[in-house]
Amino acid sequence: MHMQTAEIFLIAMAIIFSVPYLLWRIGRTEYYAPLVVVQIITGILLGPGVLGSAFPDYYTFVFNPAVVQSLNGVAWWAVMLFVMIAGLELDVSQVWRNRRETGITAGLALSVPLIFGAAVAAIALMWDGWRGTEAKSWQFVLGVGMSCAVTALPILVLLMEKLGILRQPIGQRILRYASLDDIAIWGVLALILMDWSRLGRQLFFIVGLVIAAMVVRTVMRRIPERDRWYVALIWLALCAFGADWSGLHFMVGAFLAGASLDGQWFNREQMDGLRHNVLLVMMPVFFLSTGLRTAWTMGGGSVFLLAAALLVASIAGKLLGTRIAGRVLGWPPGESGLVGWLLQTKALIMIIFANILLDKQVITSPTFTALLLMAVGSTMLTVPVATPRLKMLPHLLSN
Repeated sequence: MHMQTAEIFLIAMAIIFSVPYLLWRIGRTEYYAPLVVVQIITGILLGPGVLGSAFPDYYTFVFNPAVVQSLNGVAWWAVMLFVMIAGLELDVSQVWRNRRETGITAGLALSVPLIFGAAVAAIALMWDGWRGTEAKSWQFVLGVGMSCAVTALPILVLLMEKLGILRQPIGQRILRYASLDDIAIWGVLALILMDWSRLGRQLFFIVGLVIAAMVVRTVMRRIPERDRWYVALIWLALCAFGADWSGLHFMVGAFLAGASLDGQWFNREQMDGLRHNVLLVMMPVFFLSTGLRTAWTMGGGSVFLLAAALLVASIAGKLLGTRIAGRVLGWPPGESGLVGWLLQTKALIMIIFANILLDKQVITSPTFTALLLMAVGSTMLTVPVATPRLKMLPHLLSN
């Protein structure tokens, strides 16, 4: 029986939403794997390396080029919305008021895992197949190293809510550290993607963005609050287009669109609701489209080995960085370990970061798969390891 593309698309959507939900609910994975993590894992399982290898005929029927193109359109807009909200939620004023503590902690929590991850990437360069065709060695090393240093701010918020520390002083401190690292991550990404052959376009985009942002900020102050989300969405589309046209990437533009606005202009409950709805309604499509890009052409053992090495580099780097910060700042025993384990949460932002590197051919699909596995592993470890540590530090919940 011949099916229309729309019908096959709906079959794909039913799979995308039902399979991870059933695994999450029936398997009761919430403690170590929130639904968002299960959705990422399901995306990998539904990719060509697992489902496509086991059932190639069914895979090519459901995920044919027309359906994948439609899914990619939904995924692009979903991730742009998500990244814009992440930019909106940055509170630079809080970072500035606590700049010494925040600067030391965020700097060490970012730089140490970056160095460790870069070292693993430098070793991987000894073998062909890991570096993308358009990347210089330094771009590959820096990109993989930064992937190990990323902290997923939105997922961190969800996990700290689960642990009951989001509104506590320790939770607000960790958010400051993650926010500063978030800014640095996107700055490093822009450096990696800097295309000297298109430097004129990129400079034009940056200058134009600064001028346009001043105009948009003036407009935002003068219009009613009910109109601001509409203007923000138009601003998002224009920034994303400008960044992609200049050769940076539309996700970089999406982050800049949010970061150039003030989160206080928007109702906090509406922003939280929008983030929740994007995660619920649209981001599962992004996770599936991410899974479709995984590959095991280097051999499953090699991919898992690289993923394990990156996971060790990521976690050890975060823990060592926060331990040094704790010594410098005089934190009580055990506090640096808790901060380190929470800051090593990866998931969404690292996956977005890795998607951009893959789009720009800085990394290959096997490297992308290894980074994806590393992100899933690090995120799944967070709550089981952080929970007993938090119980040994009751003073953090009483301040």
